[in-house]
Amino acid sequence: MRQIDVKQVRDLVRELCIKANLYLPRDMENCICQNAQIERSVVGKNVFSDIIENIKVAREQSIPICQDTGMAVIFMEVGQDVHFVGGDINQALNDGVCEGYTQGKLRCSVVSDPLERVNTGDNTPPVVHLSYASGDKVRIMVAPKGFGSENMSQLKMMTPSVSKEEIIDWVVEVAAKAGSNPCPPIVLGVGIGGDFEKCAFLAKKALCRDVSQRNPKPLYAQLEQQMLEKINKLGIGPQGFGGTQTCLAVNIEQAPTHIAGLPVSVNVGCHVTRHAAGEI
Repeated sequence: MRQIDVKQVRDLVRELCIKANLYLPRDMENCICQNAQIERSVVGKNVFSDIIENIKVAREQSIPICQDTGMAVIFMEVGQDVHFVGGDINQALNDGVCEGYTQGKLRCSVVSDPLERVNTGDNTPPVVHLSYASGDKVRIMVAPKGFGSENMSQLKMMTPSVSKEEIIDWVVEVAAKAGSNPCPPIVLGVGIGGDFEKCAFLAKKALCRDVSQRNPKPLYAQLEQQMLEKINKLGIGPQGFGGTQTCLAVNIEQAPTHIAGLPVSVNVGCHVTRHAAGEI
């Protein structure tokens, strides 16, 4: 049994909150640069130039890529041979987010109650997804989620009789309705299967996958490509000014489901779909 002090968790979460908001993952940056080359619209190309310059300035000057530094979403995988010591792990996660956002001078956007709307002042609490694995390591990914894109996300409880074409058309419809609101070019995380809440989790998890990696199952990899092609024919373009590159990638994650259901969800990510990971 390996003992890990919760202070290490706190420190890693603090570091990842800052890193994720300042430095866009290289796969995302590369994808944006590649799409800038194939964008046909003159205005769209100019918007891409601004986006690329923004990423560069944020990295060089250590300032947030976007003013909406998001609600902190934490994916935490704990090895079964780990024992946390030195305090409460939940408090450590909260403290890590608090320190990351206050010390990193990141915008705090979380309210303590959805109707009373009082800002917590330190961007806590985060949304935490906990899973277990073999071994004695702790792996943490922090994915700050801005709500310009989050608000455009949808979930639909479909039936097993639905066709692949209907699934594709619904995902494309979600992107079409979103329009310029999520600051395109967007990334779509699509969850298929599970139940109501599992499906939404899959879509959020999909946003954290390298945009250059396709689903390992050919069936879903093909769906990803078909959805991407149809979305890019919408003509929304970078920042909604028109163009051929509305979507950078569609990532699908799937899970077993009930014989009577086929839930599908779409979690919309903006052109700064951010995440940073580390291990203890």
